[in-house]
Amino acid sequence: MRSKRRVTAALGAAALVLSSTMPAAVRAQDWEYVSPSYQRQGQLSAPQLASANVIKHVVVIFQENVSFDHYFATYPNARNLAGESTFVAAPGTPDVNGLTPDLIAFNPNSTKPFRLSRAQAATCDQDHDYGPEQLAFDFGLMDKFPQNTGVGAPGCPDYGKGKGLVMGYYDGSTVTGLWNYVQSYAMSDNFYDTDFGPSTPGAINLISGQTHGASADPGVVVDGTVISDDDPAGDKCSGSSTFSMTGKNVGDLLNAKGITWGWFEGGFDLAIENPNGTTGCKRSHTSEVFTTPKVDYIPHHEPFQYYPQTANPLHKRPTSVAMIGKTDQANHQYDINDFFAAVNNGNMPAVSYLKASGYQDGHAGYSSPLDEQTFLVNTINFLQARPEWASTAILITWDDSDGWYDHQMGPIVSHSQIAQDALSGPGMCGTNAAINVQGRCGYGPRIPALAISAFSKVNFVDHTTTDQTSILRFVEDTFGLGRIGGGSFDAKAGSLNNMFDFKNPNPWKLLLDPTTGMVM
Repeated sequence: MRSKRRVTAALGAAALVLSSTMPAAVRAQDWEYVSPSYQRQGQLSAPQLASANVIKHVVVIFQENVSFDHYFATYPNARNLAGESTFVAAPGTPDVNGLTPDLIAFNPNSTKPFRLSRAQAATCDQDHDYGPEQLAFDFGLMDKFPQNTGVGAPGCPDYGKGKGLVMGYYDGSTVTGLWNYVQSYAMSDNFYDTDFGPSTPGAINLISGQTHGASADPGVVVDGTVISDDDPAGDKCSGSSTFSMTGKNVGDLLNAKGITWGWFEGGFDLAIENPNGTTGCKRSHTSEVFTTPKVDYIPHHEPFQYYPQTANPLHKRPTSVAMIGKTDQANHQYDINDFFAAVNNGNMPAVSYLKASGYQDGHAGYSSPLDEQTFLVNTINFLQARPEWASTAILITWDDSDGWYDHQMGPIVSHSQIAQDALSGPGMCGTNAAINVQGRCGYGPRIPALAISAFSKVNFVDHTTTDQTSILRFVEDTFGLGRIGGGSFDAKAGSLNNMFDFKNPNPWKLLLDPTTGMVM
């Protein structure tokens, strides 16, 4: 057993039923769509009330473009080759719904799943659009990823795999920090992108659970629903193609209750000059493994900017550090540096959404698992050293899968029939036409989700069906906000509470090395 340095301190029924152990090569006729008819009640359960009693700070770290299998396919077994970090699982570590030897050896895709080493941390960005992801799922057979979401060279490394690169996965010798966090805290292996598609729908689902209600932008907005990426209208750093959203988001609910909160994103402060001389909307950094600089602030990753009531289009600064989290001209939209300043000043917001600068957000093509690890570990080490740690819950997840292969299809709780749909035939995601909102085919691909807290269960893997809007529900329930309404998927979301034990906190912390991801 590896040693740990412990520092003491104070869905109703699933719409599409697939067994968690079902092999990828199921026949199309083995599953069918069923219209979800359940509703969740507004009354808080006992576990929800427990979270409200002990959790005073929720920190959501929202990273970029990772499927579950891409990071956790072989958890908890790592190769530990020479020159890589070492990960050895503790006795009794639970297995996950990952890639079995048979599913690797007899995989139905044209390229078999394969391990990417730590030296192969730089990879091409894969195709993660709404339609291609559905085509890759191929009626639930999960066998058409290279043809539909795979992207190879030129432009970035594909290690001779071409479009088959999309089948690559890392293990604990590369994503060492994340695997160590799972050893000491909790993870879900049944958590999904709310809809199919790229970053912007995922980000909007995180805060409102509703991608319908967008202004027209053909190709990005279809029948009033966002299915792709475009920048928020009015943002000083946005490009020429933009849209805005109507309806409510969690910021409205938090404001109504007078609860402090903020979205903190790298590059949002346009007055800073970076070490490389860049400033304004062009502030940039270069990752540890890529040689091309990437802008820090990416407008279509900032969901609150799409809603006029929570936007800060001119990137106005908070009137003081003491006002961070409160309502002033910044309107709760901040630079990532402002989060650390507020916490150090003693006014940590009750709800904080953290978005790394581009080079550290984990997005293939300009960031990497190693860059991402640096950001995650430094941030979590910082929070664990604070007195607020005793009442904090950190939730880590990703905005979409990037199209990376994952063998497990989730339940389809929302049907759609637009031209871009392809899951169950041309123009089809399911067979139910009696729906009010189109373009919301989901749940989409499986992505990782971690809960890191003094109240997380230890070395625990949760199999509850959850999705991005489960985080929205967790925030709503913890702070007694009620639901968004208006068709938000928060009403359908599974609970994250099974990853927590609110009665028995852990009296220790896990400090990691940000470079190696290993226990310090």
